[in-house]
Amino acid sequence: MAARTDDLLPRKKIVTWILVADGARARVLANEGPGKGLSDALDRDFVGVNLLTREAVSDRPGRTQESATTARHAMEPRTDWHRFEKNQFAKRMAEILDEAAQRKAFDRLILIAPPQALGDLRAALGRHAAGKVTAELDKDLTHVALHDLPEHLKDIIVV
Repeated sequence: MAARTDDLLPRKKIVTWILVADGARARVLANEGPGKGLSDALDRDFVGVNLLTREAVSDRPGRTQESATTARHAMEPRTDWHRFEKNQFAKRMAEILDEAAQRKAFDRLILIAPPQALGDLRAALGRHAAGKVTAELDKDLTHVALHDLPEHLKDIIVV
C-alpha cells in the first residue's frame, strides 16, 4: 500500500503558552506537544505591586463637615488602590501576550488565575491573544512548582 503524501509531510508543532497568574505574580510557560513537558516561554517571571490599600495610600482620608451640624466624617477614597494595581498588572500581562500572539510565538493560550484576576485578564486581552485562548482554569497555581503543574493541567492539556 502506498503512503499518502500528507503522511510524508512534516507536521507543524503546536506551541501552547500557559499563563499562570494571580493579581501580582505571573509566569508564562510553554508546551510544544504531548510528552514535551513544560518550560519557561519567557526568560523571567513577572511581579507587580502587591501592597495593601492602607500601604498604597500615604495620607489619611480627608474629612468633611456636615452642613447642618458640627459633625465631621472621614471621606472614603474613590479608588481601591490594591484592586487598581491588580487590574493594571492584568493589563500589562495582556499586552505581553497580545504582542507575542501578533508575532505568532504561540498557537494556543491557556489562562490560569483566580476568578477575579482571570476576569481582569479576559477583559484586557487584545483580539490576537483572545482568539488563541483554548482553555481557562480559575485557580491560583502561582505557588505550585513547575514539575507539579502537569498534575493540575491533566484535564486541560497533555503535557
